[in-house]
Amino acid sequence: MSDRCLLIVDDDPEIASALARGLALHGYETVTENRADLARAHFRNQRFSGAIVDVMLGNDNGLDLVREARSNGVTLPILVLSALADVEHRAKGLEAGADDYVVKPFSFDELVARLRVQERRAPVARPDPALMCDETRSLRHAQGELVLTEREYELLSLLAERPDTPHSRNMIFDALWAKEGAGNENVVDVYIGYLRKKLAPLNFGFEIKTVRHKGFCLSGLAPRRPPSALRN
Repeated sequence: MSDRCLLIVDDDPEIASALARGLALHGYETVTENRADLARAHFRNQRFSGAIVDVMLGNDNGLDLVREARSNGVTLPILVLSALADVEHRAKGLEAGADDYVVKPFSFDELVARLRVQERRAPVARPDPALMCDETRSLRHAQGELVLTEREYELLSLLAERPDTPHSRNMIFDALWAKEGAGNENVVDVYIGYLRKKLAPLNFGFEIKTVRHKGFCLSGLAPRRPPSALRN
């Protein structure tokens, strides 16, 4: 899922489809649902840049969905769509937790403009770093879990001690292989390759970067050990 993915909640398939097509032209991915219960699952389990919720959802009320999402800590921008234009209904929409109230029929350009205003106002969430578990030699993140070999884990730990600082091949070799009488520094490149290949399928928020003439370093949000591990 991209960082510009919107949740559309509307029980009218034609409107939902039109919204999805129009938003795609403005660079958005969309997920559409026509029932409040299905939308609740998305609010709990997925990350979106915003949501567009119709007030009338069959037997459900979109405002109840918005109110529940806010009570559960959902902070993403939510726009409410409604054919009810009077001040009383607008006020109810905003009181339920909607960031904006858009009246049908609406101009699509206006809808996108209102959406972008709310996106600019939304706080930028700082992603959590991946966690390193010494006991299982694993790397854990919302994206998943990766179990490493003993030497791969030692290599990642060494790089994570000083992220963004290049570690030369000689430095890495001396720390991890020299005491065992390993042949030469080429083993460093081999294990860097192993580690990169294992990290590639999942986005852990960092990558192993090659710094020309200087060695290797972690670039991005470096993994860390949990506080309990640091206290021990």
